[in-house]
Amino acid sequence: MQNSQLADYYEVLQISPRAERDTIERVFRYMANRFHPDNRDTGNAERFAELVEAYRVLSDASARAKYDLTYDKIREGRWRLFSEESVTSDIGTDSRIRLAILSLLYVIRRNNPSEPGMGSAELERVLGCPEPVIRFHVWYLRENNYITRLETGYFAITAAGVDRVVELGGPASSGPQLLTQGGRLTPRSMAALQP
Repeated sequence: MQNSQLADYYEVLQISPRAERDTIERVFRYMANRFHPDNRDTGNAERFAELVEAYRVLSDASARAKYDLTYDKIREGRWRLFSEESVTSDIGTDSRIRLAILSLLYVIRRNNPSEPGMGSAELERVLGCPEPVIRFHVWYLRENNYITRLETGYFAITAAGVDRVVELGGPASSGPQLLTQGGRLTPRSMAALQP
């Protein structure tokens, strides 16, 4: 499989990249039972095969470490929107940087509500922005109560920040696509579809 087409096994299992082995096991068992082809109500052979492959890689420590190396590089590339020169010289990118920070923190909180934060060093690395630029935008977002600093030292989006992302039409409709809509149904969205 080429790097540009690397499957997002964390998304397939709907877990955080920081998930521990017992969490991976538990989620896999739940989802495998749900999508097993023998399940008349929710069985899906293609989805089941994806789950098995994701579990095979993520449950094996050495395979997961190898996968994570490539996964991190691709994930960084998706979010790296700005060259260092453009961030320091183009004032027009400021709103895009703030939206990118809010979008990252939104996705992290949505995908892992119990550990919703991200540190400034990781924001710098993922967005490809220098530390003074990130510090300025973090200050701005904190002053407007869009983000907060957690006890862990990480930054997390607030309810006002989520509202701001929604108000801006979400990350996909403003500037370059930061996020793309997934084609998978979650347990919550499937339950909503049932009468």
